[in-house]
Amino acid sequence: MPPQPETSRATTVVLWGSGLIAAVLAVYAVRYLTRERVDVRTAQVSYKDLVNPSSTNGRVEPVQDFQAHAQVAGVVEQIYVDVGDKVKAGQLLLRMDDADAKARLASAQSALQAAQLAVSDVEHGGSQDERNTYAADLNSARQQRQTDAADLAALQQLQEKGAASPAEVATAQQRLQMDDNRQHSIEQHSTQRYGDADRARARAQLADARAAVAAAQSSYASDNIHSPLAGTVYQIPISQYDYVAAGADLIYVADLSRLLVRAYFDEPEIGDLAVGQPVKIVWDAKPRSTWHGHVEQVPSTVTPYGGTRSVGECIISIDDAKEGDLPPYTNVNVTVTIAQHLHVLSVPREALHTDGGNYVYRVIHNKLVRTPVQIGFVNLVRAEVTSGLAEGDTVALAATTNRDLTDGLEIAPIPVE
Repeated sequence: MPPQPETSRATTVVLWGSGLIAAVLAVYAVRYLTRERVDVRTAQVSYKDLVNPSSTNGRVEPVQDFQAHAQVAGVVEQIYVDVGDKVKAGQLLLRMDDADAKARLASAQSALQAAQLAVSDVEHGGSQDERNTYAADLNSARQQRQTDAADLAALQQLQEKGAASPAEVATAQQRLQMDDNRQHSIEQHSTQRYGDADRARARAQLADARAAVAAAQSSYASDNIHSPLAGTVYQIPISQYDYVAAGADLIYVADLSRLLVRAYFDEPEIGDLAVGQPVKIVWDAKPRSTWHGHVEQVPSTVTPYGGTRSVGECIISIDDAKEGDLPPYTNVNVTVTIAQHLHVLSVPREALHTDGGNYVYRVIHNKLVRTPVQIGFVNLVRAEVTSGLAEGDTVALAATTNRDLTDGLEIAPIPVE
């Protein structure tokens, strides 16, 4: 039976309608698959150790250091050690030509002996010879008085018998009075020859003489340089028979197993420093080596440094120094860990947006989704996330062009480490 006209017309309409729908869907599919997507760098949310460092320069110094200098100008007579030698406390290191020092010491000691004798003379009323003379004179005066007293007594008895005149008795009495005066004069001269002013002057001269001897002994001793500590000879800037000026450097000794770093931090960073903070130390001459230490003393004052900086001086102890690793007074770079949060969920700081609150753009099915987050510790490169994200989430960092990131933006992710 041949098809009816109405049925044929309906079939044609259905076919045309289906074709039109298919064409529209094809256009939309092509536009969807070929539309432009923004290239965006992305990163994963992960657990990291976050550290806030502060770096500066410093100088290595020994904790115990002995630097010998010439007390007076002279010639280096003998050097008993070499650089690198281990020495004991009290060991003789170097000798200067000490002829002048010996002469000065001998002169000072002679003056001291003279001052001691002078004080003794003042305190005892004269020298030993003078005291012997006084004793002999006093003994003679006493004997003479005894003789004159006996003569007076005899004359007085004769006067009573009428055998001696009053004039003879008076003369004998005068002689006895003269004997008393002479004896008193000798006794007074031997005991009161010097007054308080004489004693003070003599004692002052003695004190000056003792000080002069001490100075001469110190000068003489300084010509023989001994090490006050056990350590290592690390510098000898002079040679045997050199003539050196007063104050010249002679020899350096230090305990090279105990070192510190004197570091200089800019004023804004001082407030973050605290005793005990860990420190990493690097020396440019040994770039593959790293030393570790801790902050021992934080800055107490701020001073100008280098003409353009205001710095505080920080003392850093080196915990793992080995003798010979770091020469004294070398310049090093130090990095202090101001704060650290270990194994915390975090994102690159570039992913964090702070306008209107903290948020990131999470990547879901190649589309950006604005996601609010709670932030904890933040350093220069990463930010701790306390809520809002999970490990393994992907967040957007920035477009490779100048395109701004927006909620709902479709992207072509470019993962980065």
